[in-house]
Amino acid sequence: MDRNSIDQNKLNGLLSVVSRKIGVPPEQLRNELKAGKFASALSAMNSNDAAKFRRAVNDPKLVEKLMSTPQAKALYKKLSGDNKDK
Repeated sequence: MDRNSIDQNKLNGLLSVVSRKIGVPPEQLRNELKAGKFASALSAMNSNDAAKFRRAVNDPKLVEKLMSTPQAKALYKKLSGDNKDK
């Protein structure tokens, strides 16, 4: 599997869980996220979390910092199917 690709079954499962939680059909959520639109996801967040998310999306250095955390790396490994120890 390409290291940069995410297992589609896992991605679909994640989209299903999130879509149920925020009340948006999975395909609509997928299309919005692909287009860089986060309105549906943000509408389900409290205002403080939504503000943090907007700030992160607009600050590449903050995104890089967040993605370098052990938790983010573990989530990426799980979603990508990369379960090998390095």
